[in-house]
Amino acid sequence: MPLVDTHAHLLPRDYPADAPACFPRMEPIDGDTARTLVFGQMRFRARDAFFAAERRIEEMDASGVDVEVLTPMPPLLRYDLSVADGLALAQHVNEATAALCANDPTRFVGFGIVPLQDPDTAAKELSNIRDLGLAGVEIASNVLGAAIGDEKFLPFFSEAERLGLAVFVHAMPTPAYPLPASAMGTYVVGLEGALAASSMIAGGTAARCPDLRIAFSHAAGGFPLVLPRAQYFWGGSWNEEPRNPARAVMPDEGPSPLEYARRFYYDSLVFDHRAIRFLLELLGRDRLLVGSDFPAMPREEPAGRTLLSMGLDPAVLEDITWNNAFRWLGISPTRNPRP
Repeated sequence: MPLVDTHAHLLPRDYPADAPACFPRMEPIDGDTARTLVFGQMRFRARDAFFAAERRIEEMDASGVDVEVLTPMPPLLRYDLSVADGLALAQHVNEATAALCANDPTRFVGFGIVPLQDPDTAAKELSNIRDLGLAGVEIASNVLGAAIGDEKFLPFFSEAERLGLAVFVHAMPTPAYPLPASAMGTYVVGLEGALAASSMIAGGTAARCPDLRIAFSHAAGGFPLVLPRAQYFWGGSWNEEPRNPARAVMPDEGPSPLEYARRFYYDSLVFDHRAIRFLLELLGRDRLLVGSDFPAMPREEPAGRTLLSMGLDPAVLEDITWNNAFRWLGISPTRNPRP
């Protein structure tokens, strides 16, 4: 079964010697092919699959991955930098991404990043991302605490829509949650995904950018589970039955929350076959993607093992593992799928 991993990360191997002090560093480790990412207080051992194309391909072949969609490691989404520094960092990372993908364009599809702390600058940088041959842009689920569905980000999304660039929203914790630090990578990631996807509907961006191709990491966290409640408030009925305006709390003649949600894409990295079945039933077979968070997290062996073990119809499975990815990316398949 052919497979595209739509949620895989990279890091540049190096940064310029004369880079601003606010840039990350990648420090060598004696006797090791890994390097240490040093970024502010962060110290992260990045094994060579993050930045070495030949190692990535070896790992892909070993786990049955035909194509990877490569997005920069989320800590590089530093919206707290000045606009000038944020733009310089984004441009260096984007060029490194394009260079990595150029090693084998049939196996790698790259996404850029932008300084979304300044939506106008971010929108202008999208043309450069496209000119580098990258297929889309990765953003965080919030920008310094502001929801991505805030109207101030509309010009950015409108430009991405105009240019035909896909968008990948990666859930990113903020310090504002009243939860312990141990919850940041678990519960807060789920909360962030839900807030980001909800804001795209509630803030009006989904209505104003109907052709925007946007995907959310980890199935947008808790978003699918709260959609039926939003649907009830919109239409006053249970189980997606015909609208009952007399009961609707927030009557609206436009598309329903579920209709908007079924325009989005979701990686199915939800760690449980029961959750995947729920997503299939609620959102549809044409909305789900395969994701792994590799190499920040280990892939299942083989990649997509849980999905492949569910006994799904082969046509449904091929949509999730292959066809949906290229619909989201808006490009033709980069290689012929394996049988």
